[in-house]
Amino acid sequence: MFWIARPLRRCASSFAPALRRQAVAFALAALAVLAVPQAAMAACLSPSQARAAVANGQAQPLGAIAGAVRGEIVRAELCEEGGRLVYRLSVLSGERLVTRVVDARTGQVLN
Repeated sequence: MFWIARPLRRCASSFAPALRRQAVAFALAALAVLAVPQAAMAACLSPSQARAAVANGQAQPLGAIAGAVRGEIVRAELCEEGGRLVYRLSVLSGERLVTRVVDARTGQVLN
């Protein structure tokens, strides 16, 4: 038993630095992924701001924009991007979830 357990301990301890590096790399990658949505959300309007933009004529209502994309809109945000308002839409198209960006004033699909 002693001879079996000893090589396993030695073997496991030789992998410890590699596992530690992997854990640190994973943690840094997770932080980077979490930081991106927060930066993107900073430019998006709150629901009350979005209603005001539609009421003021700065953006078309989402119902008017819905015809510009194919599929079912499952999520929509009104955001400011490049000095203009755009709708960021998550669209279920077939079996895929795709993101579409639509100019909120003209209804033109930008991507």
